[in-house]
Amino acid sequence: MRLSNHVYRTVDEISGQLIFVEGVNRAKIGELVKIIDKTGNVETDAEVLQVEGDRVMLQLVDLPLGMQKKSATAIFTDKISKVPVSGKMINRFFSGSMQPLDDMPMFVREKDIPVTGYVINPVARKSPEDMVKTGFSFIDGLNTLVMGQKLPIFSLSGLPSARVVVDIINNAFGEESESDSLIVFAALGLSYYESEYYMNNIKDSATDNICFLNMADDPLIERLLTPRYALSTAEYFAYEKKKNVLVIIADITNYCEALREISALREELPGRRGYPGYMYSDLASIYERAGRVKGMEGSVTLLPVLTVPEDDITHPIADLTGYITEGQIVFSRDMQQAGIYPPVDILKSLSRLMQKGMKSDEHKKITKGIFSNYAKGCKLRQMESIVGREGMSKEDINLLNFADTVENQFLHQEEKRSLEETLGIGDKILKEAGLR
Repeated sequence: MRLSNHVYRTVDEISGQLIFVEGVNRAKIGELVKIIDKTGNVETDAEVLQVEGDRVMLQLVDLPLGMQKKSATAIFTDKISKVPVSGKMINRFFSGSMQPLDDMPMFVREKDIPVTGYVINPVARKSPEDMVKTGFSFIDGLNTLVMGQKLPIFSLSGLPSARVVVDIINNAFGEESESDSLIVFAALGLSYYESEYYMNNIKDSATDNICFLNMADDPLIERLLTPRYALSTAEYFAYEKKKNVLVIIADITNYCEALREISALREELPGRRGYPGYMYSDLASIYERAGRVKGMEGSVTLLPVLTVPEDDITHPIADLTGYITEGQIVFSRDMQQAGIYPPVDILKSLSRLMQKGMKSDEHKKITKGIFSNYAKGCKLRQMESIVGREGMSKEDINLLNFADTVENQFLHQEEKRSLEETLGIGDKILKEAGLR
């Protein structure tokens, strides 16, 4: 720890978002640096990306014009990024650098908390339990999301993941627990059309929420910080305000692309498909912030959304995410082409902790009945394509019809459903097919 700021007027190079400073003593990765150029009337912030001896590479948070290396001054503050938080943040929109986007003034901060969050002692972790209602039958009924769990959504390019996210934000938690619940949403690498879509469709949500919108033309370092701002905010409301917080981060693929670009700027040795070798631990530093703590009320549940590149589920982004998280929801192009919304592949989707969220035996029986009979019906579709329905038994035709009914009546939905409505539909289609 230094006793004062260190001021350097030894800027050696300015290259786009990067600044190189020579002769720096004891700089550290992630340290905040203020850049001032009085000649060009420029003042902005930067963060230390790389330290090589006494040469330091900084990433600018903004992209100021007119900065000259001869007149620029770098002030090393010995501080890391912190997030200002307040109860006044609820139902507001912020940029990826915590600036208001809703034409309202900045809130008065109650405190600042580290952007890296608080590390949960593994011994102090409490097992995830209790259901998070999303209003979707494919999650609530078949792949129950549990408080403290991290359950990713694997979408594909062109599929309506943004619509699913908006519907979850508008419908999650249900009406009975509104005062104890909150949704924190971090959107990464947005186009202006996508930003308008989120702002227009979330602003009237009945569920308390806080939104962070990072644009595609924002600095790369901001894209890496935005999910951490969201998670630090979620931890504040979970562990200090005793709320159950659902954090949605979309799209993790944009985050990983920013990670790869910064790794290339650092001239690091690339790993699989050009992504840095430390991407697993970096993603884990985000995903593992979900959880519950013994002796404390509140929880942080994480629902990351990623667009699987090239529809390849073995791609490093999907692969590493699958290693760290507890299941996955997988979208399907076949369902999308069949007009099913949400286009979920039921047999490839799984919540490994769903049993802890199902509190009734009736729920477990309906889930088991739908899964097992739907799987049999899907398998019989291969035989149907060869011999036709005329060559199949009545029992097989019944299972084929049941698989169609599950997709068209249980999976497909245009409206919010309560858990009771989801289980009612499941019970009805099982009984009509004579499978209960």
